[in-house]
Amino acid sequence: MFESSFNPQSPQALQRREAMLDRIAQLRALEDRAAQASAKSKPVFDKRGQLLPRERVALLLDPGTPYVPLCSLAGFLQDTKDQQKSVPGGGIVAGMGFIAGVRCMVVASDSGIEAGAIQPRGLEKILRVQDIALQNKLPFVHLVESAGANLTKYKVEGFVHGGSLFRNLARLSAAGIPVITVQHGSGTAGGAYMPGLSDVVIMVRGRSRAFLAGPPLLMAATGEVATEEELGGAEMHTSVSGLGEYLAEDDRQALGIARRLLQQMDRQGERKLESDPNSKRGPVFDADELLGLMPPHHREPVDMREVMARIVDGSELLEFKPLYGAATLCAQARIGGHAVGIISNNGPIDVAGSNKATHFIQWMCQLGHPIIYLQNTTGYMVGKDSEQGGMIKHGSKMIQAVTSATVPQITIQCGASFGAGNYGMCGRGYEPRFLFSWPQAKTAVMGGEQAARTMQIVAEAGMARKGITPDPAQMQAQFDQIVNVFESQADVFHTSGLVLDDGVIDPRDTRAVLSFCLDTCAEATEKTLRPMQFGVARM
Repeated sequence: MFESSFNPQSPQALQRREAMLDRIAQLRALEDRAAQASAKSKPVFDKRGQLLPRERVALLLDPGTPYVPLCSLAGFLQDTKDQQKSVPGGGIVAGMGFIAGVRCMVVASDSGIEAGAIQPRGLEKILRVQDIALQNKLPFVHLVESAGANLTKYKVEGFVHGGSLFRNLARLSAAGIPVITVQHGSGTAGGAYMPGLSDVVIMVRGRSRAFLAGPPLLMAATGEVATEEELGGAEMHTSVSGLGEYLAEDDRQALGIARRLLQQMDRQGERKLESDPNSKRGPVFDADELLGLMPPHHREPVDMREVMARIVDGSELLEFKPLYGAATLCAQARIGGHAVGIISNNGPIDVAGSNKATHFIQWMCQLGHPIIYLQNTTGYMVGKDSEQGGMIKHGSKMIQAVTSATVPQITIQCGASFGAGNYGMCGRGYEPRFLFSWPQAKTAVMGGEQAARTMQIVAEAGMARKGITPDPAQMQAQFDQIVNVFESQADVFHTSGLVLDDGVIDPRDTRAVLSFCLDTCAEATEKTLRPMQFGVARM
């Protein structure tokens, strides 16, 4: 068992704890802002006899079972640069949970905000969760009520990339992964292809709508006059066009039908949830102590073994080559009963650390053990000795190993994620199976002060060649501006708003999230799909 030297009651730990709690409070406030913005539409939904989007998701999921929300900050600071007014979420509610004991991907249009119109980062969010569903063989359950694209904010690139959403529905179905849509409200133009590309569609009488052209566009394009019900109502689609399979009287009955469909599934490898997947032997050390481990500014060292010891079973770690490349940590452990390899950093990744990590990744692939990356790195080592020692080629070997790994890889951005260290530690560009961030994580090509100092040196050298004397005030202003640009973009709320992770999590939830994801990966390995040449075609 790991012997901790961390004192959670030290002044430094208590100060770090308060800083982390403050960030967690900011995170929860942002998530709550989206829920509150959606809930403002409750009187309208009540009048129509409908449930709010989050009420639909809650009713669909099995009560008391694990649920992992995804990309909850998507779109933050993208709708407006005012941090006090920006509403995160991208107009989409998404997460992994259990329906009738079956692990599923659940996606719901947040129709309480802008009538569920698809936002640019919301599109990226749904494309990401579709990829997760495909990779992990998760049934895709889609609760649709969307006004489609907001024409007042039309962007041609959004229209073009939006086609990927429908392509992915076809890919899911063709792979043998069920796509179930509950059409709670409108699906106009491209939105009509959501039910059109689903395996099974449930519609609600008097509420569901699906048409390529609504009455206004139809009149403008052809002069034809028709009602919404005639064009694409639930009764018409379930009795005439065949777009819908089931006709429900209200939202609750529609969700009940969806649950019954999942209950009837009996696919090979589909493991019904029988107990809490996190009931395995827990860590010896309190997860609450994770709040006091990570400094807010990343200039103070952290022994990442202390983090590992608070998320693995029994706090037991078997370190790999502990004396070689000591700043790079590689260890074997178990999380929720799953054997895993863990890679982290106690400093820059040097030549020895790169070789060590490469060896460890290949060994985990030989064993078939998933790899967990706990990012807290300033990047690869620089300097004359490092360059002469072959840092580039050895770092490249590590990147090749990460790229070619044959086991699931999951990344947690705990602290700094700078430079090529982001790549070598399986950042977003390397498509880890899942990637979550802690509230104080920072991502950048380099630190803001380093970037500003680099530009200052270059500028001063250029002026010196021209015989110009630098203006100290002007140089300081430029320095401060560059620092601000880098620091603002490095902030985890900003990067999560750009959908560069799968969500920001409370450090205390790390073990539970990893256990859920590892269970998901293991279940995907066991499942046998029945892929087809095409997705299920509507007849």
